[in-house]
Amino acid sequence: MFIPLHDKTPRVLIKTPWVTWGLILACVLVYLLEASAEPGELQRLMLGLGMIPAALTGQADLSADLTLVPPLATLITHQFLHGDVLHLGFNMAYLWVFGDNVEDAMGHGRFLLFFLLCGVIAALAEIAAGPGQTSPLIGASGAISGILGAYLLLHPSARILVPIVFVPLYLPAYLLLLLWIGFQFYAVAFIPVVAEGGVAWWAHIGGFFAGLVLIVPFRHKAIPLWRAGDMPGGIEMTVYDSRPRRRDPPSGNEGSASKGPRKPRHGPSDR
Repeated sequence: MFIPLHDKTPRVLIKTPWVTWGLILACVLVYLLEASAEPGELQRLMLGLGMIPAALTGQADLSADLTLVPPLATLITHQFLHGDVLHLGFNMAYLWVFGDNVEDAMGHGRFLLFFLLCGVIAALAEIAAGPGQTSPLIGASGAISGILGAYLLLHPSARILVPIVFVPLYLPAYLLLLLWIGFQFYAVAFIPVVAEGGVAWWAHIGGFFAGLVLIVPFRHKAIPLWRAGDMPGGIEMTVYDSRPRRRDPPSGNEGSASKGPRKPRHGPSDR
């Protein structure tokens, strides 16, 4: 739907989003492994590490040579596989833009657990929607959908830079994310299901609502959710000016307004 490039939300509690960066690095490294694999080995990786609903529900069995990890472990391993460069790029853009602020709200360790748990719940939603599916579910988008749900409650009025027909606009996060989840439901209802492969819409929906719920216990108690003054927010057009700007010295009667200790930017650009 859209590719987020940046946000205006500062971080408060952490200086460096190590887990967000580490997850991006892990996904990129796994993709490089995929790209270097022979076609037969790549298929083995996708089938052996991707989450196959029918394998977890007992409706199908993988042959021994394709079983790389126990079926339950694929609820985790599938999150680090991606089908192509665009799949990887979109997901990592979203993770890059939205992940650091959610990590900031809960700390490094809890954020890693949150990410993986949202990915697991997203996969379970896909299983519930199609328990007999035999094509593997791959990608971090279910977990990243959880990050989007959490971000909606944490920073609904944050400004997200999105290029629309090559025009850079800052849109309020609540508008962007509600449009995003609305499109997932539209896709479930009106986009024809592809027999093998395609987009796992239910995984996106499951991950998003997992994030909405899990952010409540996972966040630091000092971090508020959906503050009354956060809404509404309008659209802001951004014009980039490359000319150097002169900074006038402060006059003696100006107060020393301090800017809050925050930042993010990013991430599925996406991330």
